[in-house]
Amino acid sequence: MASLKRLLIGSPMETKRLKHEKLPKWKALAVFSSDALSSVAYATEEILLVLMLFGTSVFFYSLPIALAILGLLLIVTLSYRQIIYAFPSGGGAYVVARDHLSTTTSLVAGAALMIDYILTVAVSISSGVAALTSAFPSLLPWKVEIAIALVLLLMILNLRGITESATVFAYPTYLFIISVLVLIAVGGWQLWHEGWHGFNYKEHASAEHFFTSGYGMFILLRAFASGCSAMTGVEAISNGVPAFKPDSSKNAAITMGWMSLLLGTMFLGITILAAGFGVTPMEHKTVISQIGHHVFGNSVFFYLFQMITMLILILAANTSFAGFPQLVSIIANDRFLPRSLAARGDRLVFSNGIILLSALSILLIVVFQGETHSLIPLYAVGVFLSFTIGQSGMIKKIWKEKEKKNIATLATIMTGTFVTGLVTVITILAKFTQGAWLVIVAIPLLVIMFYKVRHHYEKLGQQLKLDEKEWREREKIVKPKVIIPISGVSKVVAQSVQYARSISNDITAISIIFHEEEEQKLRAKWEKFYPDIELKVIYSPYRTILSPLLDYINDVEKETKGSPITVLMPQFIVKKWWHALLHNQTAIVLRFFLTIKKDVVVATLPYHLKE
Repeated sequence: MASLKRLLIGSPMETKRLKHEKLPKWKALAVFSSDALSSVAYATEEILLVLMLFGTSVFFYSLPIALAILGLLLIVTLSYRQIIYAFPSGGGAYVVARDHLSTTTSLVAGAALMIDYILTVAVSISSGVAALTSAFPSLLPWKVEIAIALVLLLMILNLRGITESATVFAYPTYLFIISVLVLIAVGGWQLWHEGWHGFNYKEHASAEHFFTSGYGMFILLRAFASGCSAMTGVEAISNGVPAFKPDSSKNAAITMGWMSLLLGTMFLGITILAAGFGVTPMEHKTVISQIGHHVFGNSVFFYLFQMITMLILILAANTSFAGFPQLVSIIANDRFLPRSLAARGDRLVFSNGIILLSALSILLIVVFQGETHSLIPLYAVGVFLSFTIGQSGMIKKIWKEKEKKNIATLATIMTGTFVTGLVTVITILAKFTQGAWLVIVAIPLLVIMFYKVRHHYEKLGQQLKLDEKEWREREKIVKPKVIIPISGVSKVVAQSVQYARSISNDITAISIIFHEEEEQKLRAKWEKFYPDIELKVIYSPYRTILSPLLDYINDVEKETKGSPITVLMPQFIVKKWWHALLHNQTAIVLRFFLTIKKDVVVATLPYHLKE
């Protein structure tokens, strides 16, 4: 098992190497931005899927909706750059709210971000598999199995370490950026020469009467909310600032600027091409796939583009593998999650967080059968809720620091808070019946869980705290009563008796027999070697060992009235693993039942066999 682990994730790394496991900007862009950049593969399609409710005559509205989303992206980028500089330790909205709002608000932000990261993996992997099945429809029946295998592959790659996984993911990310920019350039050139032959303003004008009603405006807002999936992952850089090389805040802020510029350019370009070519959503064929087919035809470039798109959508999940473990480690250090999530593994990554993220993502993929459109409605609620909370915390921080107050910065963040708050409400209303209610229910349940974990740790701390009075009481040594379960007299038992004599003068050996005539033989042999130690023999007519043994220990526990009892378990250790199958495991079961007793200490004294 150990050799397999070393093969999969590599040799352990010393703690002092952690300072070298930092990312340069070009690698960090791939690690922390792949989710946001890859969302251009499905964000436009999500807008069109909603507008389809009114038919293709309203598809022209995808362009103003895209422009509105770009405006929102600009505001959020400017706001989160301030968070990066103000909180170089990472944690994003959770840390901002913890330090400047309230504990409950910070936990809401933490829960929202955790859900967002889990959904990112499920959506990205499912979208990547959708891109693959668009080019190779014969793989459709296996989409769930393929998705699960890809999650496991990403898990193993991330367990290998930060810099190693970053190198693997960097090149496909840049290949995707280049391929999309080439797609936009070639597609734009085709539109310039062939003319606009898709959805136009005349069709839009003829459909204006549909939007005079409240329902029509609701559909537009719902399309806007769906398109905001393009902004998922934008906050990841602020959560992972410590992963950047020094000056970490400056490098993170620069990386976020480049990410937003690339994201905006690619999202707007694909939306324009979709409208210009008249692309409509189709089952089993994505919008970006149709654009690629229109631009590159049925050539090898189309299939290459599909493979690159599939690859980046799969690798987009790596943003969560970089952000989720970092976030839960911070929450765990605050004692709202199990402490094991704050521990770094062999390769200096938060291994338990990576494994937890993988397991929860696989669960979502299985439950929703890898359907991207079923997962998307759950997506943006947590994203924009955390945006709103994070920026609200920044407003309070800046307002407190009056001598350093920057009016322009404050105005930008206040605008961002208002807009993202509005988008949160729109998203909840627009997607509530589609599945967003699950997230709305899940967030408070997670917050309740956080508080229960914290309450447990607080109670544990109170019970384990050692004051001077109790220390003095415990310093008064009370030797325990020792009980040694035996089945006969042997070297294993002799070793146990020898050890028992070193810790106590009150020793009792106990044996459970199935035939009454066995007692005389056992007593004769016992008294030959240990006449000074009491032997208790219990006859078990129903041939059970555990029940009479536990009953005896319970009786002794009542007699001693709180005095310590040590049950010393003699156990021989076999040389080969399969030899263990040849012997009963009563000691293991007995140990399980005795560990829950307050005043009983269970100790195993191993005797190692040579063969």
